[in-house]
Amino acid sequence: MEYTVQKLAKLAGVTGRTLRYYDEIGILKPARISASGYRIYGQAEVDKLQQILFYRELELDLESIQKIINAPSFNEVEALKEHRDKLLTKQKRLAGLIESVDRTLAAKEGSITMSDKEKFEAFKQNRIDENEAKYGKEVRGKYGNETIDKSNAKLKGMSKDQYEQGEKLGEEVLNVLNEAFKTGDPAGELAQKAADLHRQWLGYYWDSYSKEAHAGLAQMYVDDERFTAFYDKKQTGTAEFLRDAIYIYTGMQKQ
Repeated sequence: MEYTVQKLAKLAGVTGRTLRYYDEIGILKPARISASGYRIYGQAEVDKLQQILFYRELELDLESIQKIINAPSFNEVEALKEHRDKLLTKQKRLAGLIESVDRTLAAKEGSITMSDKEKFEAFKQNRIDENEAKYGKEVRGKYGNETIDKSNAKLKGMSKDQYEQGEKLGEEVLNVLNEAFKTGDPAGELAQKAADLHRQWLGYYWDSYSKEAHAGLAQMYVDDERFTAFYDKKQTGTAEFLRDAIYIYTGMQKQ
């Protein structure tokens, strides 16, 4: 079965403009161009578009998706299994949030009482589940199950104020980091402030701190394209800049 841009767009629920853009950036090229100049897509392109849309549903940016699906090691069956696991986790997170909304409504209507701690439990569990889905395999492999389980337990045990302070500090890290990046100097005052704020932020989630672990996490921000995409959202190269600033801050050597 072959499809024109219009037919494939209708089939997939996207716009023709989206498909033409995917062609332009090279993430999804047509199988061929017809004699009339139309883009023609075959079964391989249909399957590839499905993979792209799965990854988009998981909120990955196009640059990261392109690297994943074009990698020589990419396995479509394994990718589908991974999509399923992550979508189930997402479903679980949404169910938890819906339950929290229902309980909050019931509390507002006076049929139950709800403590401040309970009001934030769903958000904290949502954070844990999201991190597990995105990075669990990698961070557990690097730091071990015990370390990650302790970190998750610490997050779940946070008070409302602690949770809000951690969120606020995380935003401050990004703001200072983006300003520091403009200086181009990872050893500069702003960059080292960002590294110190990052250490303070880790204190909300890590059971214990070490310079080695801090530097190792910074390296992971560069090695793992999902972390890189998060920090490079505004300015490409920010993840590497943060890594360099943290290595200077901790006095560790780059790996």
